[in-house]
Amino acid sequence: MKKWAVSLFASALLLYAAAFPALAAAGKPAPGAVIDISKENTYPNPTQDLPHLEPSSFTKQLLRSANVKIENPELIHLFNESSATDTPWAVGYRATIYLGQWPLNYQSLETSTNWEYQKVNTNFLDNRGGDTAQKLYYKQEMQKYVRGGLTVKVPNEDAVKRMMLNKAMEKTNLPLAFSTVVGLGTKKDQPYNVPAKKMGYLYAYAPAVNEKGKVTYGEVYIVLKGNKKKIVVKNVTTRGVGAWIPVQDRLYMSYVVSEQPR
Repeated sequence: MKKWAVSLFASALLLYAAAFPALAAAGKPAPGAVIDISKENTYPNPTQDLPHLEPSSFTKQLLRSANVKIENPELIHLFNESSATDTPWAVGYRATIYLGQWPLNYQSLETSTNWEYQKVNTNFLDNRGGDTAQKLYYKQEMQKYVRGGLTVKVPNEDAVKRMMLNKAMEKTNLPLAFSTVVGLGTKKDQPYNVPAKKMGYLYAYAPAVNEKGKVTYGEVYIVLKGNKKKIVVKNVTTRGVGAWIPVQDRLYMSYVVSEQPR
């Protein structure tokens, strides 16, 4: 009975270990595989704290009148800097102001994480001539720049990237940026055991979020009629868009023990 229980336990461990790569591919890293290097990183990455722009009362009035949902922070900022005063002499006054074509909103359809987006480092320890286990540690051998970006070209790319970044940060609760750096000499004191007569390889990967969705464009007009003000959006179009957005100051660690050089 004891032998059967031990055998069953060993089989369960093998299945659990074999599942780690599948978990990582599915966007769920193995327990303990992702490390935070925000304190140890020798290159200080700027924090991407995107402030939520609060619409003014005038802007809220305009947004409620729009025939298409508007979430673009640049456009909201433009409305916040505008004003129109009611006057009793406005009877019969009419005006249409063209603001141009804008990306109005972004709808997220799919968000996933590739924990092995880009390999940034390899540490190696050869213990084939040793009689006792040795410790292998992560240490960044070269400074690495990791860049993301849109997977297709779209008009007003910067505004689209900001909307996609906002949505991806909300959905993943990860520190995201379209570029990040792992500094030379960055290290962690977390040990990886290399048995005697074996070789240890420690691979470090920069993860990234893959964001997919659609962005809505339209020609924006402000229409004034007497004391009434409203937004009219014409020629509305929708485009599919995707982006890779690196995760700042996080590394996915993959450790391999081998009897032969890899």
